[in-house]
Amino acid sequence: MGKGKFLDPPGDPGTEADRLIRRGDDVYHILLFALCCLLLVSGCTFPRVVVLKDPLSPEEHLNLGVAYERNGEFNSAIREYKLAAKKLPVAYLYLGNAHFQNEEFGKAEKYYRKSIKKAPRNADAYNNLAWLYCTTRQNLDEAEVLALKAIELNPRKSDIYRDTLEKIAERRMDAPRD
Repeated sequence: MGKGKFLDPPGDPGTEADRLIRRGDDVYHILLFALCCLLLVSGCTFPRVVVLKDPLSPEEHLNLGVAYERNGEFNSAIREYKLAAKKLPVAYLYLGNAHFQNEEFGKAEKYYRKSIKKAPRNADAYNNLAWLYCTTRQNLDEAEVLALKAIELNPRKSDIYRDTLEKIAERRMDAPRD
């Protein structure tokens, strides 16, 4: 068996195997060099993907927000509700609820009011604003008017809204007398 009929073992300079290994090393080094150059040119960051169209519908954002809210992830829920609110007025009610649970009562009031403005027939918005006032022990007169409006708008939920009215009455009884 003469030289050249079979590949000689690596390590023998000048063999076919050594030339292939060196060629592989050269390709590796070229690729490594190209990657380093790319990182330097791009400011050491990888290119970003920009989404021009939101892949989720407003309803899907709303549902995702509900899932986050159930897990106690109120900031994530708020982010999703804000995206939904661009097209769905009911999302303002959900924004109010998330802020309420996050004990951000001023923001909750703002979104309940916005919900009433955008969807004036949504009885839950009136009731939830009334409940906010009842909970914070402020504007109890307005809270009563709001709860009564909720009953007027949706008599099927009157049991829920009457509970709010009862709590408002209890708060009035507990209020200090001048």
